[in-house]
Amino acid sequence: MDATKLLEQDHREVEQLFEEFEKATGDTEAKGAIVDRIIAELSIHAAIEEEIFYPAVKEAVPDREDLVEHSLEEHQEVKELLADLDKMSPSDAGYHQKVEAVISDVREHVQEEEGDMFPRFRKAISASQLEEIGRKLEEGKKKAPTRPHPHAPNEPPANKLASGPAAAMDRARDKLEGRQSA
Repeated sequence: MDATKLLEQDHREVEQLFEEFEKATGDTEAKGAIVDRIIAELSIHAAIEEEIFYPAVKEAVPDREDLVEHSLEEHQEVKELLADLDKMSPSDAGYHQKVEAVISDVREHVQEEEGDMFPRFRKAISASQLEEIGRKLEEGKKKAPTRPHPHAPNEPPANKLASGPAAAMDRARDKLEGRQSA
């Protein structure tokens, strides 16, 4: 699958989770389960973008490195919010406000990527390159962390070195806590 199409598919899946959260009024247990899924999906998505996609964008669209830097800053903000949520209970004060901040930040980030970065990237590389990067993204999902790591590096090569052990720890923790891995 084309890299940008795969990432857009991820965006739609996360948007669906946001809508489920927004509709789950009054049911804190259901909201907590949805937020766990949001945390996992966004953690995996951020990891593969940072390890695979953004370096490819920097290489293909060199005059627009600011696009990637801005996206990395946005990822960092969301990872910090997700890390806070990962330690909270849905009944904690401030929980819903943090989720709402994540939803708002991610929706804005998605608009920027799909409206600017993805079209520029598609124009800069071939269809076969888009497919190859998409394949790498799909493979990366299988090995990506399922929880946010806001203190971990977010650019190669350091993020690639940190990702494997973080993913192994996350998946073990998910299993111990009975949390469904994404």
